Amino acid sequence: MAGGRGTRVATVAATVLAAEVLWVLLDVIVGIDLRSPAFEGVGRTPDIGPLEVALASGAASLAAWGLLAALERMVRRARTFWSAAAVLAFVGSLGGPLSGTGITAANRTGLVLLHLAVAALLIPALYRTSPAPASH
Repeated sequence: MAGGRGTRVATVAATVLAAEVLWVLLDVIVGIDLRSPAFEGVGRTPDIGPLEVALASGAASLAAWGLLAALERMVRRARTFWSAAAVLAFVGSLGGPLSGTGITAANRTGLVLLHLAVAALLIPALYRTSPAPASH
């Protein structure tokens, strides 16, 4: 099912909203103080609040949409190439929460869940908005 710009805007909004709801569940209700891991050269673990969640999920969503739109203009099998790139980007994004130091296992799990929630919603939803290549 191909969709227009409105469907993609709704997908971005839903992705950000889902990430925010999960942040509330993890941070406010469960009580996990979500923080980014510390990395070499940065000795602190920055707080991850609702603004950071909105910015990260929104940026990821808009970047995914932008790449899909660009591929649709350049290649015949855009959604196939985009799907592979989206899955690789998701797997690569896990490097942040799975590495670094200074955070608890619960915190690390919460960060992975946030990444997973964004990918699980964003990838199939944007995929469905892209037309399948015409058969010859």
